[in-house]
Amino acid sequence: MKTYKCEEMMCEGCVARIDKALTAASIGHTVDLATKTVTVEGKEAEAVEILDDLGFSAVEQ
Repeated sequence: MKTYKCEEMMCEGCVARIDKALTAASIGHTVDLATKTVTVEGKEAEAVEILDDLGFSAVEQ
């Protein structure tokens, strides 16, 4: 399990976009708007790529 900081995450719409994309890729995850973090279980490289494609820079915590 790894946690990534996504400073560009600003609203529930961002959370929904991230949640939808990671769910579609069958990646276990949690998204926390308050801390602007995404925690993923497995497939970390794929998750980072998806976040990048969505416009979020994922910085490992």
